[in-house]
Amino acid sequence: MAEANINWYPGHMKKATRMMEDSLRLVDALVELRDARIPESSRNPDIDRIAADKPRLIILNRADQADPQITSLWRQALSGKGILALEMDCRTGKGVGGFSSAARTLLRDLIERSEAKGQVGRPLRFMVLGIPNVGKSSFINRLAGRKAAQTSDRPGVTRGKQWISLPNNIQLLDTPGILWPKFESEQVGYSLAWTGAINDNILDVELVASKLLERLCELYPGAVEERYRFHPEPDAPGYELLETAGRKRGFLVSGGEVNTERMARVLLDEFRGGKLGRITLERP
Repeated sequence: MAEANINWYPGHMKKATRMMEDSLRLVDALVELRDARIPESSRNPDIDRIAADKPRLIILNRADQADPQITSLWRQALSGKGILALEMDCRTGKGVGGFSSAARTLLRDLIERSEAKGQVGRPLRFMVLGIPNVGKSSFINRLAGRKAAQTSDRPGVTRGKQWISLPNNIQLLDTPGILWPKFESEQVGYSLAWTGAINDNILDVELVASKLLERLCELYPGAVEERYRFHPEPDAPGYELLETAGRKRGFLVSGGEVNTERMARVLLDEFRGGKLGRITLERP
């Protein structure tokens, strides 16, 4: 199968990046959501450039679907760089309750300076950032206790600038999910495709699924064997693995050939839905 140069940078993302740059002066700190299954690939390098010297809190979302031991290693690695990170599952709300105290810890110096000036009760303002489909809207809605931000399992739903006030004197500026113009490696592109940050409609799903199966067989061969009922051979090509999985599922067409496109879509759906277990595809 041909290699793919995965990239996706529609015009609205360029506009959203400019909007974020213009809004930085309005906020005290940043909340950056990352996907706990791919904490490095879901880090937008443009945020480092945009954020400059703003304090930052990192949310490792979808921690319920990630390997808990590896998530703990990621938190330690970030802590070693002086970055405060929280594990969350924003869909169920697990871990969301820790945000308020973490936000105040992050901005302790600012709060003390404000109180010294007599500015008691000044709201703390955070910009919420992240790639498409990483769960920003679910995070905001959980904190707000209402549907304050629009959610979808499709990337690119949040388009405009939205301020959301929380009960504990915290204000959040919601921003659209953005990718960056050029991925630093092909692997980053595949990782984003596996988790649904890039729209499936522009991808070669069989190639993306083949690469995912190779990665799963490398890191979690037992999960593949349990779910798809075959023992993956080490170093087997991804497309061959996809055919084997499809044959085991009975996804056959006339002539006994495997419907690999159907198997590819099933694999991606089942991985994203957590049906292969708790899996993290990147190590710190």
